[in-house]
Amino acid sequence: MCLMRVLVAPDSFGGTLSAVEAAAAVSEGWAKARPADELTSRPLSDGGPGFVDVLNSSVHGTLLPVPVTDPLGRRADGQVLIAGERAYVESAQAAGLHLLGPDERDPKRTTSFGVGQLIAAAVEGGARVVVVGLGGSGTNDGGAGMLAALGFVARDASGRPLPYGGGALIAVDHCDGTPQLRGAQLVIASDVDNPLTGPQGASAVFGPQKGASAEDVTLLDAALAQWGRVLQRDAPNAVADLADCPGAGAAGGLGAGLFALGARREAGIDVVSEALDLPSAVAAADLVVTGEGRFDQQSLRGKVAIGVAAMAAAAGVPCVVLAGQVSVDAGEASAAGVTSAHSVAKHAGSVEAAMRQPAARLADLAEHVARLQAG
Repeated sequence: MCLMRVLVAPDSFGGTLSAVEAAAAVSEGWAKARPADELTSRPLSDGGPGFVDVLNSSVHGTLLPVPVTDPLGRRADGQVLIAGERAYVESAQAAGLHLLGPDERDPKRTTSFGVGQLIAAAVEGGARVVVVGLGGSGTNDGGAGMLAALGFVARDASGRPLPYGGGALIAVDHCDGTPQLRGAQLVIASDVDNPLTGPQGASAVFGPQKGASAEDVTLLDAALAQWGRVLQRDAPNAVADLADCPGAGAAGGLGAGLFALGARREAGIDVVSEALDLPSAVAAADLVVTGEGRFDQQSLRGKVAIGVAAMAAAAGVPCVVLAGQVSVDAGEASAAGVTSAHSVAKHAGSVEAAMRQPAARLADLAEHVARLQAG
């Protein structure tokens, strides 16, 4: 048998497995079939849920516990990863959809206030650069809550602070206060390139999955349009054309709130790749195994698996995708640098069977694919 150096570099699998858990399952299954192969694990994230865990698994830093409020103002436990003068914040820890029950999803009233608490903790911890991972949010407030936590408050025409939630922004008249950032620079880590408003904006594209009705989407889009105008006028460090910047609509418009603070945006996979020195790990491998919950048309627009495949192709290394479900045809996958793609659901016999024991079924698939390797 020809021994191989295998890099295991998956994203999370939806709400079933974190990237760290997915990497462990793939490695376990692979080792059963090919115990002599040299396995290297690099769990990945594009900025969404698991962003901090992924970085903490490879970056030498310190995790700072931070009590925060969740999208409905309840206590939640967050963490900031401090690595030298750079800090990493995961917005989903405070504003994530997973923090809400199905009957609690209402983007008219959920808030990103807790994200501001995480950023404040990073700044107070001495960070000069704060990287904020966006994704998986249950909010649609344009970052108004986040900004309020940092000292920049949205007010109505009478000067009263607005209630939390995206719906209240329809009445925003002005903002005042000074964001307390101690001179720290902000970086948005997100692969979402949607603008703040319009047919491709935060409300229209992501609002329904957060509980917004058709009427809610219309209201929220109008509210964010008003909010964008006020931010552009009142935020002292706002980037030009804030509402139209790619990524302004990320995480319910949280991107726009960060652009109001002068943030710059980088692709989430690029941020993680640089921190983990992923290109070197890819170049040193004989085979790369990546994965995600669904390998579909959205994947081809730049999600983690395709980013890894492109990196592998550039290095001349074959890349295999293991996904919960696969709907990309072989030709499209090959054009994107994927050698082969395999479905957990298909291997397990059904989606239901795969979901009952996701880690075990992913390990089974990894073992099967490992046995297919020539050697």
